[in-house]
Amino acid sequence: MRRLHSLVRWLKYKYILLLRAKGGASIVAMGFAIGIAVEMFTLPTLGVAFVLIFPLCLLLRGNLPAALIGFVIGKVIYIPMMYPNSKVGGWILPKHLSIHLPIVPEWINHLLLTNLKLIVGGMVDGALLGLLCFFLIRYSLNAYKDKRKDKRKLIRARLEA
Repeated sequence: MRRLHSLVRWLKYKYILLLRAKGGASIVAMGFAIGIAVEMFTLPTLGVAFVLIFPLCLLLRGNLPAALIGFVIGKVIYIPMMYPNSKVGGWILPKHLSIHLPIVPEWINHLLLTNLKLIVGGMVDGALLGLLCFFLIRYSLNAYKDKRKDKRKLIRARLEA
């Protein structure tokens, strides 16, 4: 029980550190957006896209812990997002596209085509979802920081009075 309590305290501490990360809300929001966008096309690539988080965080100046949190949350929402990813991939890829490898059974060819639709649709949906999350998280973190700043001003005013 004590270990669970200390784990919860540690997670809260890390959350507060993330909220107060150096560089502001934009860096944290960018990291989260990178993590969630990369996750949307990771599953069909068997985890290879996870490696993209590190260079994208460096290139786009995102926060790596926030990107990993976004990646984990993306894992949670991936299953419901598979259907829209597949539909968007079907809209983008040509209708006459088919994969035919003569050395494998037909069901594997069908599986490869389905995974290709998931990857292409996941890239588009992931970019849109990442963009949406970036603005939402940046706004909420800025609101949190403003609320904190106002609260500190109130406390200072009470102490001076």
